[in-house]
Amino acid sequence: MELGEIYFFTASINHWLHLLAPDRPKQIIVSALDYLSKQNKIDVFAFVIMPSHIHFIWRARSLNGKEHPKGSFLKYTAHEFKKLLSFDPLIPLPCFRVNVYNKAYEFWQKNPLAIILYTRKVAFQKLDYIHFNPCAGKWKLAKDPNDYYFSSAAFYEKGVTNFSFLRDIRNEF
Repeated sequence: MELGEIYFFTASINHWLHLLAPDRPKQIIVSALDYLSKQNKIDVFAFVIMPSHIHFIWRARSLNGKEHPKGSFLKYTAHEFKKLLSFDPLIPLPCFRVNVYNKAYEFWQKNPLAIILYTRKVAFQKLDYIHFNPCAGKWKLAKDPNDYYFSSAAFYEKGVTNFSFLRDIRNEF
């Protein structure tokens, strides 16, 4: 991911486990976005947190030390997931065990998807996809996108500002 460009981003939990179904892991995601946004490392234009994956429209503004904000986000959330599962096993921690030289657990699947958004049309297609994801037949997490809390849908449709890190993508294209 290039700094300064806007991307549609998807990252999935290893083995597609539903680690993100309860609210506590979702709060870890929100906290990481909030922190990186307040540090002016990222701009978040849209998001949804699903039980097994996340979708964002975001822009990396600057490195976080020597690290890309995407790497900081994935590393921090993994560390927090490990702490959470050590004390409150939503899913047994051994489900994420790996035999890798530099880590014992892997919460995120390798190679998350990042697609650069060059046009307004594509950006708004991805925005709709993100917001309607919780209503999809497989998930049925909400009847209306605005009713699903861990999403930016209500920000765009109703002007609800539950998440201070959100920026309006309509101002970018």
